[in-house]
Amino acid sequence: QRQLVESGGDSVHTGGSLRLSCIASPYDYDIWMGWFRQAPGKEREGLATIYTGLGTTFYADSVKGRFTISSDYSRNALYLQMDSLKPEDTAMYYCAAAPPGTYGEQALLKPFTYNSWGQGTQVTVSS
Repeated sequence: QRQLVESGGDSVHTGGSLRLSCIASPYDYDIWMGWFRQAPGKEREGLATIYTGLGTTFYADSVKGRFTISSDYSRNALYLQMDSLKPEDTAMYYCAAAPPGTYGEQALLKPFTYNSWGQGTQVTVSS
C-alpha cells in the first residue's frame, strides 16, 4: 500500500508563499499525483495534478497562475509551490495518488479518482 506524508503547512499573511512537500512510498514514475484541500464545512477541492512520468499538469482555475505542482523522482517527492496566498486558501492540504492507468482529463481533479491519501498539512492565511 502506498504511503503519502505531507509537510510544509504553516500560518502566513496575505501575499505570502509556502511550499508543501509530499513524500511517497513507493513512488511510481507513471501515475497521476495531485494536491487537494478541504476547508471546514466544504467539500474536498482538487487544485493541481501531475503525471509523474511526463510532467503533464492540470490546475483548477482557483489556483492557476499562483500555485505550481512539481515532482522529483530522485527524492520520491511531490511539491506544491503556493504564491500570492489569500485568506480563502486556508484549509487542510492533502496529496494523493491515482491508480496506474488512470486517464480522463475531466476526472483528474476529482477526489474519487485517487485511492491513496496523506494525512494532510494545515495552511492558514491571515489578512
